[in-house]
Amino acid sequence: MEQVNRMVLFRRFFPQLDMFISKVLPKVLGVAAISLLLWSGCDRARETGRQGGAGATLHYFTWSDYVSPELIREFEQAQGAHVVVDTFSSNEELLAKLQGGASGYDVTVPSDFMVSIMAAQGMLAELDPAALPNLSGLEPHLQHPAFDPSHRYAVPYLWGTVGIGYDSAVVSPPPDSWDVLWEIRYRGRISMLNDQREVFGAVLRSLGRSMNTTDPALIEEAKRKLIAQKPLVKTYASEHYDQLLASGDVVLAQGWGGPVARAMRERPSIRYVVPKEGGTIWADCLVVLNSSRHKPLAMQFVNFLIDARVAARTSERLLFAASNREVRAWIKPELLDNPAVYPPADLLPRMEWMRDVGKAMRAYDRAWTELKMR
Repeated sequence: MEQVNRMVLFRRFFPQLDMFISKVLPKVLGVAAISLLLWSGCDRARETGRQGGAGATLHYFTWSDYVSPELIREFEQAQGAHVVVDTFSSNEELLAKLQGGASGYDVTVPSDFMVSIMAAQGMLAELDPAALPNLSGLEPHLQHPAFDPSHRYAVPYLWGTVGIGYDSAVVSPPPDSWDVLWEIRYRGRISMLNDQREVFGAVLRSLGRSMNTTDPALIEEAKRKLIAQKPLVKTYASEHYDQLLASGDVVLAQGWGGPVARAMRERPSIRYVVPKEGGTIWADCLVVLNSSRHKPLAMQFVNFLIDARVAARTSERLLFAASNREVRAWIKPELLDNPAVYPPADLLPRMEWMRDVGKAMRAYDRAWTELKMR
């Protein structure tokens, strides 16, 4: 009763406040509730946009300069999406960044051997073949690659070989063996890749062994041979060795074919050879990360990049071979005939895919560190 009397007194002495409580406040609360519902709906709509195509932002983590801004714009306009590009300089950097907790990336471009490592760590989403019709155009040797035979996780994108670029005006006779990189007469005019697996791979192939050996004795033997070679080496470089060849600073360069082909444009006497002992065949692959929030859009992007006409433009710009064999209808004949860009089919049996060597990597790391500290 006392509580009722207090309410009566309150309304008697504060009539305006009583009117606000009884008439205005419900309307205000109603508007607020509606606004809250609208805000929630808009937020869900924005989230749906991010998950789908139109209005979504796709994050692409790739090698420097692998996709031109022009191609990115074309995909954005076709899908009504936005693509943000971030870059890395090595497979090791790519893996370390993802292992370190970097999130938000949708598509990335690991090399062949790194695909199996990332898949084993649960980083990769399974691909939907129905979303990738351009898979049917892959080169025969890329249709069932050892690192992912059924394309469960990866689509080969660009590929090539590792061999020797040389200046034919200086190096004579034309080299046909890795042993030319140990010839004293070229002292100070030799460059090697700044890549331990590739450098050790060249030595192991020169010894008639697999570049994927896990035998500690063979790794040690390769290290001794590299230590003996080091006084002849001008630099260990995985970038800009094309400029060293073009300028004449080096006359022999272990390297990927594409940069050697770029050097040919500036210095016509540059040639490329894969030694008779064989070398590395490589493929950089497109994968969708398991953490991607836009998997359907990511697969559309992968399919776009391996489209014959799109891939042909990328191939001609970077001077790497495209995985889609149908690009050959769009590529200039002089590039198709250049073994540094499009390796001939009869070369492939001599080539070897780099594989994950597991715990043996520690032995390679130790040997590489010792070589570089000499």
